[in-house]
Amino acid sequence: MSHLDTRAKLAILADAAKYDASCASSGTVKRSSAGGKGIGSTEGSGICHSYAPDGRCISLLKILLTNSCIFDCHYCINRKSSNVRRARFTVDEVVKLTLSFYKRNYIEGLFLSSGIIGTSSYTMEQLVRVAKELRTVHDFRGYIHLKTIPDADPALIEQAGLYADRLSINVELPTETGLNKLAPEKSAGRIRTAMRELKAGIDDNRDARAKYRSAPRFAPAGQSTQMIVGADAATDSDVVASAAALYGKFGLRRVYYSAFSPIPDASAVLPLVRPPLMREHRLYQADWLVRFYGFAASEVQDATDDGMLPLDIDPKTAWALKHRDDFPVDINRAPREMLLRIPGMGVRTVNSVLRARRQRRLRLDDLGRLTRSIERLRPFVVAADWRPLALAESAVIRRTLVKPERAQLELF
Repeated sequence: MSHLDTRAKLAILADAAKYDASCASSGTVKRSSAGGKGIGSTEGSGICHSYAPDGRCISLLKILLTNSCIFDCHYCINRKSSNVRRARFTVDEVVKLTLSFYKRNYIEGLFLSSGIIGTSSYTMEQLVRVAKELRTVHDFRGYIHLKTIPDADPALIEQAGLYADRLSINVELPTETGLNKLAPEKSAGRIRTAMRELKAGIDDNRDARAKYRSAPRFAPAGQSTQMIVGADAATDSDVVASAAALYGKFGLRRVYYSAFSPIPDASAVLPLVRPPLMREHRLYQADWLVRFYGFAASEVQDATDDGMLPLDIDPKTAWALKHRDDFPVDINRAPREMLLRIPGMGVRTVNSVLRARRQRRLRLDDLGRLTRSIERLRPFVVAADWRPLALAESAVIRRTLVKPERAQLELF
């Protein structure tokens, strides 16, 4: 690895980091260098917040410190037995890259992870050194997200929280059974213990800052995690239950889902083909139902067929079709909680409906001006001038809601 220049290392280690989905930069505190002090900011003029269609933030320098690893997890392309080309950054190289990219306005911050080299504590120490040097030596005020290592010394995790905006510890797979099978060197118990300790540190810091303004911030953007979907036999129902437990126990800001990608020289225990990306998308939609729409995890699970969310319709519509007795809903009288359960109505639309109906009874045309999903709404709502003639069968509604797949036309 010593003969590689920085450009070659960047090509290898940026590509190796693409499998980690948990890189959004939301939820942190505002910092700025507009007053002439420091370098960078978490947001503001000159910073482009760009997100991919699936929600991934693409405005961070997202790299691994190294893709070498002492672990041999079956699903990981950087596992010990993989024959991928290896590379490793020095702490100084990562610092210089971050500052250089930021000054060119390519990025708004740094997302740094790593394979395990030497020991977990040694690797974590290297990650912390990067964040510490950026903050203390260069007064860098941009966003920093560090991937933390469960087996590392807790004192290093504590230091990481003082310099990083967000920390994340990957649970890797939705179930302990899957982790034991595909990553036997990792422990679900140790992962959750580390997450619990990190939550305690965040809570303690929140209490300290409530009493003392001078108390240093500790991971102000909280903690997140990621789980791989489709590498083991876990169903969508298992994933939803696992995510709900993680949110409840550890106060996570986000759970990220990453569809398994087949890797070269894969183990025989892995599937030969990747799951459809639409499965990952449906899990994100289900995640939003629990976080923002008042659904319980058990209700989302109720929308599944044999444990799997349907791919042709979204989870809210799937739930509504299984609970036709709750519909149609009168948009002029229903409480907010029920309006949020109408397929096609998002949080903003519901808030607009609640404001508008204070002035007068809403008609179907009024609803059409508040949302572009009026065709999806019609079978599920009652308005001042509209009531579905009959409760159509679920199969009939489903056919009207599912859009045909697009196909490339032939030229000849």
